[in-house]
Amino acid sequence: MARRKVITGVLLAAGSVAGSVLVRRRAARRRRPAAARPRAPLRVNKDELGRALRDAAYLEGDFVLRSGRRSRYYLDKYRFETRPDLLGPLGQAIAEAVREHEPDAARLAGPELGAVALAAAASLESGLPFLIVRKEAKGYGTANQLEGVFAEGECVCLVEDVVTSGGAAIEAVEALRGAGLRVANAVCVVDREEGGVDELARHAVRLRPLFRASELLAS
Repeated sequence: MARRKVITGVLLAAGSVAGSVLVRRRAARRRRPAAARPRAPLRVNKDELGRALRDAAYLEGDFVLRSGRRSRYYLDKYRFETRPDLLGPLGQAIAEAVREHEPDAARLAGPELGAVALAAAASLESGLPFLIVRKEAKGYGTANQLEGVFAEGECVCLVEDVVTSGGAAIEAVEALRGAGLRVANAVCVVDREEGGVDELARHAVRLRPLFRASELLAS
């Protein structure tokens, strides 16, 4: 009997300690600073999303663009592509644009590095698989320039981040067409309105921007 009482007391004490630890853990979770909590994706309209993009990514200064041109402002794509609360709505908006402008698309394609996160977000939203377009074929393993599974003759919609002169987008289009894929439309987050639309048109590609730079700068 005495032995049973001892065992019972040990079990009760253990239960009390476990309960105390659980309470402390729950309290710690409640006390976690708001800044450390993941942000939920924004549910916003186009104007609100545009303002959020500008607030997150617009920088002023003296910048050299990929095209070689100098600019007094820069839209840092990584400042919005790395935020889930902005990446989610952008994925939704890109998926909607693809459904509207390229309903026959069998998959999406995102040039490395910047557009990959956007293509992935749009893929999750639309259910369309996507390809990653490398700048050049890798020198090891499969030696692919296009990463992902595809079939020759499929229609692909290109996804881009910020388009200036269109040079990077055209390189991706040429790689996709070289693999036997059809590309007639591209969706980008921002068109800087510096010749990209016309240059892509000369390669039989329509650029469908979610935003134009003039819209963001005026917001």
